[in-house]
Amino acid sequence: MSQSDSYDDVVKTRREESFAEFEDHRKGFIGKFHHALHVTPALVPLIVLVASIIIFGLLIGDRFFSPFSLTLILQQVQIVGIVAAAQSLIILTAGIDLSVGAITVFSSVVMGQFVFRYGLPPTFAVMGGLVFGTLCGALNGLLVSRMKLPPFIVTLGTWQIILASNYLYSRNETIRAQEISSEAPLLHLMGAKFNVGGAVFTVGVCFMILLVFVLAWVLRYTAWGRHVYAVGDDPEAAQLSGVNVKRTLLSVYMLSGLICAFAGWALIGRIGSVSPTSAYEANIESITAVVIGGISLFGGRGSILGTLFGALIVGVFTLGLRLLGADAQWTYFFIGVLIIAAVAVDQWIRKVSA
Repeated sequence: MSQSDSYDDVVKTRREESFAEFEDHRKGFIGKFHHALHVTPALVPLIVLVASIIIFGLLIGDRFFSPFSLTLILQQVQIVGIVAAAQSLIILTAGIDLSVGAITVFSSVVMGQFVFRYGLPPTFAVMGGLVFGTLCGALNGLLVSRMKLPPFIVTLGTWQIILASNYLYSRNETIRAQEISSEAPLLHLMGAKFNVGGAVFTVGVCFMILLVFVLAWVLRYTAWGRHVYAVGDDPEAAQLSGVNVKRTLLSVYMLSGLICAFAGWALIGRIGSVSPTSAYEANIESITAVVIGGISLFGGRGSILGTLFGALIVGVFTLGLRLLGADAQWTYFFIGVLIIAAVAVDQWIRKVSA
């Protein structure tokens, strides 16, 4: 029997055991609702997203429900959504990556500097930025998988290293939008807009949505995706089942770094310039989107679609409160409440399913 077959048998056995455990709990509405949350982790953030859209729509009126306003939310969360997709992969393995924001901004700086300092063609500059992001992820992955250092400590350290290197390399210089538009328009590709019936989309928004759906399919229907969940759930059991835990972790961190580099490219299109001080809140915002999206911080459970819903929830609250004329601090207040509520729901699901 192959290693893959062995692992599939283990997964099938666990599913059968899980199904048996939930037989008693599914009696009554609460039991059925809990079971639905257990098998569909993205259901809670989806419900919250729909409810928040309806509430703000009723309070604000047609301005909020206009195609322009709804697609404006997508534009506002595109960077966070892409970075959160990278963060989701790490958290699914029971890790956390504090360096995603630094990798994002440094990758954008590399793309800009390759063109304007070294005179490389924009295509090579973009490729260089993507390779750089992947290498940063590989560094994190090697330290976590090979040296078995805690992900929090590793990425806390690399966050500081990458951030400081970013400032030193860029000399704190910003490459202006006018220069990019005239000499390297490819760097602005992710920010290109197109109109569909009054709704304004960008290439970056389309990339974010496509990325999330591709990752969702990969995590659900491929052996690599099952290995990611297995490592996050119980790395020792996964190892005994034939999963190469070290290789899986390394691949996850490398892919995360690559996705952050794409976020850096989208960042240039979003703000128009290459700034070494941009995206400074991406670390916290990505974790916020992941937690509100229902992915367990303990690893092994959750859906990357939920992360997209989590990012959109933040965007809905931000735009909705702004249109209501509320103080910006109320956004942080309500997002904090949602974070605590999301963790409480995760604990409740785990407790009842135990």
